[in-house]
Amino acid sequence: MSNFDKTREQFVIPEGQVYLVGNSLGLMPKGAAKRVLHTIEAEWGTMAVKAWNNAGWMDQPDKLGNRLAPIIGAAADTVTTGDTLSIKVFQALSSAMALRPKRRVILSDNGNFPTDLYMAGGLVNLLDSDYELRVVNPEEVMDALDEDVAVLMLTQVDYRTGRLHDMKALTKRAHDVGALTVWDLAHTAGAMATDLASNNADFAIGCTYKFLNAGPGSPAFIYVAPHLIETASSALSGWLGHAQPFAFEPAYQPAVGIRKFRVGTPSVLAMASLDAALDIWDDIDINDVRARSIELSELFITEMAKGCPSLTLASPSDPHKRGSQVSFTCDYGYPLMQALIADGVLGDFRAPDIVRFGITPLYLNEGDILQAVEQIRQIVDAKSWDKAEFHARKAVT
Repeated sequence: MSNFDKTREQFVIPEGQVYLVGNSLGLMPKGAAKRVLHTIEAEWGTMAVKAWNNAGWMDQPDKLGNRLAPIIGAAADTVTTGDTLSIKVFQALSSAMALRPKRRVILSDNGNFPTDLYMAGGLVNLLDSDYELRVVNPEEVMDALDEDVAVLMLTQVDYRTGRLHDMKALTKRAHDVGALTVWDLAHTAGAMATDLASNNADFAIGCTYKFLNAGPGSPAFIYVAPHLIETASSALSGWLGHAQPFAFEPAYQPAVGIRKFRVGTPSVLAMASLDAALDIWDDIDINDVRARSIELSELFITEMAKGCPSLTLASPSDPHKRGSQVSFTCDYGYPLMQALIADGVLGDFRAPDIVRFGITPLYLNEGDILQAVEQIRQIVDAKSWDKAEFHARKAVT
């Protein structure tokens, strides 16, 4: 069994705060600063350019991909890291489209994260005019899958409500009609078992700064199913996806395997932080994380129903149909969240009326949940959220 008291000790928890926003930015592992400082001083500072070889910087993306693979249920050598999630969305989607050249529809839902839809729309604009991004309601996705669809692109866990798509069923339906799948795991990786291999997912992408706790702007990742790795091509033909980057050939020759999906130069300091964050997972079972997440989220929902009945649950009530967050709708959601943050309970707000709370078992416990509910209750009952300072909109909500 995973020891969550032990993992809690491995994070820097700001004093006086209940941190319920790990679904936006995970807390800093204590080992991250030490690892990054070592990279700065002992590698960059001492070796300088030699560190690309001597410190293994050039191999970081694939080594970290293999460390990440078990957490998302992927086989070895099917995941690489680097760049940003937006880039990986475009890369996976364009690769999948190229494998279905006679089809013209990208299917998604209106609960998808906006950047995914922006990237899909941008890709459609680059292609011929008969290509289409088709967006339906989440509950309509299954029926919308037909022989016109080239790619089904979905975020497994809805960023607003936590609603969970059935990856296995939707992937099977997509394959039945001849379509491929691209799954965004931004709110899945590190929160629940994904089992990409057993669910037969074709492509997956995700970030590492939420439930994987690698730090702001940490590298994204991309997964390609083993049966597609050799036939899939990357539309973003970056230098580090070349078979021999230092041959400096004028023509692009893709690397073998998952390495062809590397694009830009590795962000070495960010990857050092990711490496340190993944150390915590050496002694953690993702299934234990999921079970603990359900325990904590059920406690949160139960206590909120008792203490704050004026807030309406926006997440599915069935814990097996939501990810690792609990969301509520509230007419005064934005100022309420600002008042909570000022009071030391950190969540976030998503327009137009949702307050979100991330459940991260690696560093949260029952005491945190009960304390958060009590502080929410006090603020709601006293209407202390209704102050001008809490209504003023900030750049990040």
